[in-house]
Amino acid sequence: MKPQEIKQNPREYLSFTLGDEEYGIDILAVQEIRGYDAVTRVPDAPEYIKGLVNLRGTIAPVVDLRIRFKLGNAEYDHLTVMIVLNIGGRIVGIVVDSVCDVVPLLPEQIAPAPEFGASFDSSYLQGLANVNDRMLILMDIDKLLHSAELALYAPAESQDLPQMMAAA
Repeated sequence: MKPQEIKQNPREYLSFTLGDEEYGIDILAVQEIRGYDAVTRVPDAPEYIKGLVNLRGTIAPVVDLRIRFKLGNAEYDHLTVMIVLNIGGRIVGIVVDSVCDVVPLLPEQIAPAPEFGASFDSSYLQGLANVNDRMLILMDIDKLLHSAELALYAPAESQDLPQMMAAA
């Protein structure tokens, strides 16, 4: 088989909405999709950390991405969804306005994310894809959850959020 005959397998992204924008995350990080449930609030947590939820015996932090990205007030309705992610064996829920579909993308369909300089940390932006005349903002969810602003998961030698809450 000649090298040009080798077909690349597309990478699949789960697309979801926050406000008027559509985002995508690697489908391999998604453990499940469920309706938004009430969470246990954590005192003194940032506004975008909605609280903790018990997912079949696993206590997981829940982050509202609309609030985190400063996209206006989050209104919870029948379309509001929590995407449960498994990042390196750690479970976290992210709240989004709605889930759209699974989008297969080849590497050549993804444009690099623009550089914004020091105005804000955009290292979690993986790229942009044009899918059926709609712009899809691809996020590296692992980098977002490890970012200095969110800091849900610290390095292995320190405690993570659920352990800190249990110790309090």
